[in-house]
Amino acid sequence: MNKISWCLDKKNGFSFIDPNDDLANAYIKKAEDALRAASDLQNNPDWEISSSYYAMYFSLYAILMKIGVKSEIHSCTIAFMRELLKDFFQEEEILLIEKAQKARIDVQYYSDRNISDELFGKIKGQRALFVARCKDLLNLLTEENVQRIRGALRGF
Repeated sequence: MNKISWCLDKKNGFSFIDPNDDLANAYIKKAEDALRAASDLQNNPDWEISSSYYAMYFSLYAILMKIGVKSEIHSCTIAFMRELLKDFFQEEEILLIEKAQKARIDVQYYSDRNISDELFGKIKGQRALFVARCKDLLNLLTEENVQRIRGALRGF
């Protein structure tokens, strides 16, 4: 079973809601708040990684709200990006949020796992660009795109 089908079968996986620009904008605000927090936490790499990840995650989740798809499982939201938004994102952007999610888990839940300076620098350097990319996509998504993506999700 692929990840999308798995997420559709889970209670807190994917569910359809009405597309909602107000919720999309609220999640962009949360993403911007997380970006500011990450910038303020420069002397605390663990929390900077967490805030950076949430900035990216909230901006991605804003896109799901615009499309009308609810997901309470982070790995499902990222799988949605990989499978159903692949025409809108580059592979590097998808890999970035996947790596940021793993880094966030590693620093938040494990005291013996370290994040490489290279990965930390990449997350730190790309977080604002990722949020900006999601904001651009919110403005570019047409009703036709939304219906096509929703239809593709129903097809799993």
